[in-house]
Amino acid sequence: MLGWGASWVNVKFISSYIDEYEMIFLRFGLASISFIPILIFLKKSFKIDKKSLFLAFLAAIVNVAYMKFFFLGAKLGSAGLGGAFVTTLVPIITFLMMALFFGKKIEKKDILALFLGAFGVLTILGVWNLDSEHIFTKYNLYFVLASFMWPILSIISSKATKIAPLVFIFYMYSITTLLVGIFFIDFSFLSNLSGDFNFIFNLVCIAFIGTTFATTVYFVGIEKLGTNEVSSFIFLVPFFAIGLSSFFLKEKIGIYVIIGTILTIIAVSMLNMGTSKNPSISQRDKKK
Repeated sequence: MLGWGASWVNVKFISSYIDEYEMIFLRFGLASISFIPILIFLKKSFKIDKKSLFLAFLAAIVNVAYMKFFFLGAKLGSAGLGGAFVTTLVPIITFLMMALFFGKKIEKKDILALFLGAFGVLTILGVWNLDSEHIFTKYNLYFVLASFMWPILSIISSKATKIAPLVFIFYMYSITTLLVGIFFIDFSFLSNLSGDFNFIFNLVCIAFIGTTFATTVYFVGIEKLGTNEVSSFIFLVPFFAIGLSSFFLKEKIGIYVIIGTILTIIAVSMLNMGTSKNPSISQRDKKK
């Protein structure tokens, strides 16, 4: 969770050196390579069926869109606000998508939770300040778009039930790298990469710690402890993002962001009460 929260700060630093597509290429290219020895060590088969490969391709497309909005939001806006806003809004949007398109039943407690979540999200955005210039900014729009992309990515991933989650992620990351490399990258940028310590350090952190290490620990944890227990730790991500942004970027995180984050976490807890907390892997758990 610390690695995922720190990724918002990492991107903020990296954004002053390279653009969003170059960041995606380097991040997921390095992560894909580093996944190979991990999968071998965990004795995971690299075999993939056609359906899972197609789903990995769709997931990669959505991943590129998510990472573009993630990058631009963090670059133009507050990394701490983005980490709080996106992390807490994603489960709410996921719940609504599952209810609208997949027939998930909405109970009375869910309606209360959704209202509380909406109130929390509006509080994070600071609507009670009645400052339209602060609310309707370009980076807030990027955060909203990122919040819609991730649930789509999770739902697509949930359909890949015939393959281990880490193997599916490896293929998704690899295809993400290929797509960006083919359509969006001028490889001459590689010869101009900065040797600056800040750039190298944050790139290493986001590729190996915030991506490979964090993802591996998360899914291995699920196998050992179960989905509900491990997923509850996700609530630490916004607070790590806020704290690290304040410390390293000197961002001033207002009380509205803190209060709104707490309210949305309570709302998400209510929505997840008695259900699996991670739609992207719930079907795999049932299969096991």
